[in-house]
Amino acid sequence: MKPFEILTQALELIAALAAAPLFLGWVNQCRAWLQNRRAPSIWLPYRGIRKLFHKEAVLADNASTLFRAAPYIVFAAMVVAAGIIPSMGTHLPFTIAADAIALVGLLTTARVFLSLAAMDIGTAFGTLGARREMMVGFLAEPALLMVIFVASMISGTTALPAIADNLATQTLALYPSLAFTAVAFTLVLLAENARIPIDNPATHLELTMIHEAMVLEYSARHLALMEWAAALKLFNYACIGFALFIPWGVAAGGMGPVALLASIPLLGAKLIVAGAALAVIETISAKLRVFRAPEFLATAFIFAVLGLLVHLLLGA
Repeated sequence: MKPFEILTQALELIAALAAAPLFLGWVNQCRAWLQNRRAPSIWLPYRGIRKLFHKEAVLADNASTLFRAAPYIVFAAMVVAAGIIPSMGTHLPFTIAADAIALVGLLTTARVFLSLAAMDIGTAFGTLGARREMMVGFLAEPALLMVIFVASMISGTTALPAIADNLATQTLALYPSLAFTAVAFTLVLLAENARIPIDNPATHLELTMIHEAMVLEYSARHLALMEWAAALKLFNYACIGFALFIPWGVAAGGMGPVALLASIPLLGAKLIVAGAALAVIETISAKLRVFRAPEFLATAFIFAVLGLLVHLLLGA
């Protein structure tokens, strides 16, 4: 394991932990501007997490060990996932141990523990949110895997850093298959991160809650870890999209520390554009009824399958 690889891995993890709440704050700020409202501070997610860490945790009498451990497991899964995704460089130590399939498994692990913890207390809201979350995950994961399969068939590998390295070093070309899968990935990103039109993270209404319903019983440091993990999940999905569809700017094979440093502002620019685009999509979209979510995610799966068929039949 080379020192440069360790440096790249450490820098990516630090950037993910530090920039995830900032990215969430940027999305919320853009959304407020587009809705002609006074925008909250971009630093608000940091302040909320800091305030929660300084409070005393209150737990239900019947809370089990699973309920107490779930925030740490969910947060750790998101941190490990951030270590697999090539946000700045493609030479990562985790590449040997985990590929894109393992990355989906980590995201699933976080979802399962979050849902189990939501049902652990036995409240109506927690069970409601857990059931909805598992329904969304059951429909979104096949579409995400199909998106990854298309990119892996183009690159000849399932390792996400290798996929990004291969696509970044190729001659600039138009891949219709990646265009279809990019649409599918955008729909999956919205669904998996509880954004409009699947969920509205700004409300606590019974008819709209998915993610918020599952964390209502948490407080203090446990809630801080859950909120930080949610911000990390959004950041990770954005970086997965960059690796698959906009891989240029990462420090690919053969590049040195200068390229790694240059990738930092480029990643920031990508996040700024992605956050603004996400806010635009949420602003022009209406919240769907819960039972319309399968149609939304079926559309994502169809786009991913179209991308696969285009690649298999046309080789493009």
